[in-house]
Amino acid sequence: MKRFILYSLFALGTVTFWSCDLLEPVNDNHSTIDRLYQDPGYAEGVLMGAYNKIPTNNLSFNDVATDDAVSNNKLNEYLRMATGQWSAMYNPVDQWANCISGIQTTNQFITLIDTVNWKGSVPELNWLYTQRFKGEAYALRALLQYHLLVAVAGPGPGGQMLGIPIVNKFLDANADFNIPRATFAESVDRIYADINESLKYLTMNDYLNVSSAAQLPPGYEKVSTSNYNIVFGSELNQRISGRVLRALRAKVALLAASPAFNTDPAKWELAANHAGNVLKDIGGLTGLDPEGNKFYLKTLVDKLNVSAASPIEQKEILWRRSVVTTNTREMANYPPSLFGRGNVNPTQNLVDAFPAANGYPIDRSDSKYDKTKPYDNRDPRLRQYIAYNGNTISGKTILTGVGGGIDAKDSLETSTRTGYYLKKLLVEEVNMNPVSTTTQKHYEVHMRYTELFLLYAEAANEAWGPTGSGTWGYSAKDVIGAIRSRAGIPKTDPYLMSVSAKEDMRQLIRNERRLELCFEGFRFWDLRRWKADLTETAKGVNINKATYTIVDVEPRVYKNNVMHYGPVPQTEIVKYQALQQNQGW
Repeated sequence: MKRFILYSLFALGTVTFWSCDLLEPVNDNHSTIDRLYQDPGYAEGVLMGAYNKIPTNNLSFNDVATDDAVSNNKLNEYLRMATGQWSAMYNPVDQWANCISGIQTTNQFITLIDTVNWKGSVPELNWLYTQRFKGEAYALRALLQYHLLVAVAGPGPGGQMLGIPIVNKFLDANADFNIPRATFAESVDRIYADINESLKYLTMNDYLNVSSAAQLPPGYEKVSTSNYNIVFGSELNQRISGRVLRALRAKVALLAASPAFNTDPAKWELAANHAGNVLKDIGGLTGLDPEGNKFYLKTLVDKLNVSAASPIEQKEILWRRSVVTTNTREMANYPPSLFGRGNVNPTQNLVDAFPAANGYPIDRSDSKYDKTKPYDNRDPRLRQYIAYNGNTISGKTILTGVGGGIDAKDSLETSTRTGYYLKKLLVEEVNMNPVSTTTQKHYEVHMRYTELFLLYAEAANEAWGPTGSGTWGYSAKDVIGAIRSRAGIPKTDPYLMSVSAKEDMRQLIRNERRLELCFEGFRFWDLRRWKADLTETAKGVNINKATYTIVDVEPRVYKNNVMHYGPVPQTEIVKYQALQQNQGW
């Protein structure tokens, strides 16, 4: 574990800081510990190291390890994982090294904050930077602990639910790294404690410029607005904020309430209330973005302007990364006829989860589903998210059946294995033709409000039933109705209206979560926290004219119960006697 003793001096010479004129990039890599205390730009680089550890779905698409997708890349690590190679020695979803090192980094930064002269010539600015950095450090530690907990929480050898090693101070080279895992409950409490500590400093919802003292948040009422704007202004809006922390608290509460970790119904109410507390800031259910399920489209991304006097952000986005100009995602996932590799192939399982246009599941007679025209009269999100036979990408009709050319199922190594191509998250204005290749703006999302609405719906249903609303004024059924209506399902939604039992609403909420958040990295962990069946074979479709034949494409070789929980890396278990492995690994 000594490799995790970070002095965080790596690559600081190339860090570009997110603040204004205070912190300048450092140009040399010859570093000493003393410099951390003397050079504020250099010291902030330690914090940037922790930001760089925040996990994202990126282009990994762990959906390939679920019933929602397969990959046509035989070397794909999630393909290998899903087909029987997942172990404590081979773990593509491992977060141990990443999060442990990130937590070490935040612990080191916390030791620096009060010692570094951030802006000594202006005492008020120095104080403001100290406050913000403390808030960010505790917030990032909480976030990294959460991601680590998701990845390794599970029953130890004696059956007790274990969590993560809790390390609240920087460990130097002489420290004892043989630290046992705390219980799951203790780990959750530790994350809550760091969130609460951070909120003492990040009392604002967002990083925004203020124009009057009346707009200053609690704890900052006596500072000048100009100094406040330098330290907490709009240009920092991609840093972790008070609103993000409150959303994280809801995510932690949802994990703790889920069947894999909980038998206490009261924990669902806590999760619902934490989510409701965030959603009230946007007006509750009235704040659902009408275009929230299209957040990645060019027309919406191009509108972003964080440098404007009044920054322009998407209403849907709670927290995101920087906008970058690229075509990497399209190169990986466009069909071969559009010069892509077609890597991620949605499954028939996922396609069948999209209801009919009238909202009924397609296995219900009321849906009017026609097996000879399976894509007609379907939920509009199917056309938006998945390129099926006859659908279009970048204005080109994609044919995946017999006679469909290089886009046809199994035609090339870069062709689909299921009869479907990914469409969601792709910016269709990207051109991958080698003669005239173009790029477009993209960004990755850390959190969006639809996730919070679905979190609220799941927890509210378990706590209060389909129509209970606690103190928030809207129910699980109200949320699901609004999300389905936004998607294009009629507001009358007779199927939703027919659902009255908590158990039936639970299945509908889980299905809506599957559809709305597909390919964003949720399904893999959702199946596990729900303790759902992990072994459903990934299916596809063979198409020959009007004949659609459902076929098995790839098995899902998981051990239910054991693999509802991830392993601690076996290398760590071997090195440290105090660490306990999860059962079955």
